[in-house]
Amino acid sequence: MDNGNYIFFSLLVIFQIKHFLADYPLQGKYMLGKFKGGTEWILPLSAHSLVHGFFTLGILMAFSRGDLWYLSLIDMGLHFSMDRIKASPNIWVKYKIDDRRFWWALGFYQIFHNLTHLL
Repeated sequence: MDNGNYIFFSLLVIFQIKHFLADYPLQGKYMLGKFKGGTEWILPLSAHSLVHGFFTLGILMAFSRGDLWYLSLIDMGLHFSMDRIKASPNIWVKYKIDDRRFWWALGFYQIFHNLTHLL
């Protein structure tokens, strides 16, 4: 494997680990407030998206000398948008776990984030 392929593969693995850490162990009770109604979801979802952006910035700084820092803002914005769709009571949350649309939406959500990392 040449150096370019090694770096690309390494980044894919690192972004998958980053996504797991930010979406599961580091998403505390406060950040789960993104499922609240009204405007109460905005700050918890912003905090969650900021964690994603912070990790992406760290990865970019390690691999690009910092010249691609702005991609962390794009990742943060895309994560905010996709998680809002996921957490919105009118879009996704209305589907129950035994509804096939729930699983289609979950699969779309995950592939969306994977494609964001490929960017």
